Amino acid sequence: MQPTLDLRAKQHMSLTPRLQQSVKLLQLSSLEFIQELRDALVTNPFLEEDEQVGEETPVNGDGSLDAAYAPIDSETVAAPAPEAEVDDAAAGPESNDFDLEPMEEVTASRKHDGTERTSDFTEWMSESPNLREHLYQELRAYRLSERDRALAVLIIDSLDDDGYLRDSLEELAALVVDEVNADGEAVELDELQAALHLVQSMEPVGVGARNLSECLALQLAAMPEKDRIHALATCIVQHHLGRLAARDSVELRRNLECDSQELQAAFALIRKLEPRPGAAFNAQLADYIVPDVIVHKSHGKWIASANPALMPRARLNKTYAQMFQRAQCADRAPLAQQLQEAHWLLRNAEQRFVTIQRVAQAIVTRQRTFFDYGDVALKPLVLRQIADELGIHESTVSRATSNKYMATPRGIFEFRHFFSRELATDTGGKCSAAAIRALLKEMIEAEPADAPLSDVSLTQMLADQGVIVARRTVSKYRGMMKVAPAELRRQV
Repeated sequence: MQPTLDLRAKQHMSLTPRLQQSVKLLQLSSLEFIQELRDALVTNPFLEEDEQVGEETPVNGDGSLDAAYAPIDSETVAAPAPEAEVDDAAAGPESNDFDLEPMEEVTASRKHDGTERTSDFTEWMSESPNLREHLYQELRAYRLSERDRALAVLIIDSLDDDGYLRDSLEELAALVVDEVNADGEAVELDELQAALHLVQSMEPVGVGARNLSECLALQLAAMPEKDRIHALATCIVQHHLGRLAARDSVELRRNLECDSQELQAAFALIRKLEPRPGAAFNAQLADYIVPDVIVHKSHGKWIASANPALMPRARLNKTYAQMFQRAQCADRAPLAQQLQEAHWLLRNAEQRFVTIQRVAQAIVTRQRTFFDYGDVALKPLVLRQIADELGIHESTVSRATSNKYMATPRGIFEFRHFFSRELATDTGGKCSAAAIRALLKEMIEAEPADAPLSDVSLTQMLADQGVIVARRTVSKYRGMMKVAPAELRRQV
């Protein structure tokens, strides 16, 4: 066969660097976007913080940027001709500079004028010790032999984050290393048991327990008062924990030979105990939510406005850009790329806010009954409906609603809260799954304490209101709301 050349025309789609950055910024949460902008201010010499803070919010009533803060063509600093390494056909005519007058200051490690940044109080915050570090410190107060101390450390290292010892003493004995058993003798279970008792005597009370029953019993044993109620509570957690979980008060009264008043007092004492004694030392820092839009009512209409506190406080450094344009240097590619990236970042940041505000307004318009009446008035809504209304792709709507929040008179909600699948009613109408969950919540809150509604009863009550769903659907929604079954909700 003779080699031949074959020319073919082929079309394909590719994401330009600017479009890749636009997609990335859109799917970031508000806090991640602020951090991304901070990093750019530190690393890109053509970006600077805008020191001027306007006294009025640069947002119109419809949520768009004020004209004074929109991209401007006057006093434009033309970007230098891009080198081959940074050529982007998509950038084309969009190389004009614009400034954004923001409302929230973005702090960099050092400002471009050489001044030091404002100090952050979090730099002086000390980290709280975790459970193991706390127990290590407490163990130092005991005068122990090297062997006993090593065994106690072994017990502490085996605890989980809740403070429980999930491994058996036999398993721990097999894991003892030579440093613990330096004399060559086998570690006896009695030695590990003594080390376990030592750990269980430490704070917090209940740490080192091997199960919930032992954890609660340790806490009860540490209480100074030992009366009739205390004895009943101890007997319950040691021998009748299953009946306690099932709220089987009749059988408990019969086995404990007590009356209802004494049993309720024992229940109240057990409720004061901590089932996870180590959780307080391993608590994660709270993740704060910053709403991307603020919903308010104006002239009878619900309006979604961009949160002015998240407006980017960054602009192009025109002085540096003009100096670079006039400069004659051999290798201009790295700085030309940074200048191009500065233009892209500012435009993509503005486009991010415009897209989020448009999506939010479309959601608010379709779900206006929610803002008037609450969750029971939520309508069925899918991403494609918003995409078709705004003329954008469904994936863009998905990115614009991911990890985005809106502050409303009814609280702060994630954008995804307003999207719910459609369920039919017996009258031919439509109902959202979120509305059904809201109805279930109202029914459960209004149920008698001594006669809670079963899933079958809840299904029948929904059917009486025209909403036909299966019992397993009610059970699923009840689980999603973290509501216990009827037998566990019964109060005697």
